[in-house]
Amino acid sequence: MSARDRLVVTAIDLIRRQGVSGMGLSQLLERSGAARRSLYLNFPGGKAELVADATASAGRMMADVIDGLMKDREPIGAVRAFVEMWIATLTSNDFAIGCPIVAAALGRSEAPEAADAAGAVFVDWENRIAARLESAGLTAEQAARQATLTVAAVEGAIIVAQATRSELPLRRVEEALVESVEQLLNG
Repeated sequence: MSARDRLVVTAIDLIRRQGVSGMGLSQLLERSGAARRSLYLNFPGGKAELVADATASAGRMMADVIDGLMKDREPIGAVRAFVEMWIATLTSNDFAIGCPIVAAALGRSEAPEAADAAGAVFVDWENRIAARLESAGLTAEQAARQATLTVAAVEGAIIVAQATRSELPLRRVEEALVESVEQLLNG
């Protein structure tokens, strides 16, 4: 793995755990094993550029996961699988690891380009989900609304689950999303 890739992967992990402002460059360099010179050669814009790149990379990785979950499942099965994935992630890490895209969105004051990248990632996820919902029979408008609801509800539930150290918020959101999709598909 190149120094650049190690820096990005380490940044994603630290952002998931500590947020943008909590990610210190010394800690990043120590954990990645990269030299300070490598950081500035690969990311001349410093931390802000690295965080924006890490956000886009994390977004692409999750987009691949979303595509994989939707590929061979009906929409309800995909919702359940996505929520289960997040419950497993949160509980296996004692609720210490959240979504790096949310962290980047909330870190606008320190890394505005990363917050913009987070916005683009959320829109991409919504578009992917909406396309699958349309292929299942929803109108374009229904699919777009449901996709936004899905992304916003799951991301919000992740935050509440971390704060309360409970999977219950995700379970409740899962059931509400399933009911919503069922009503649209059967309505």
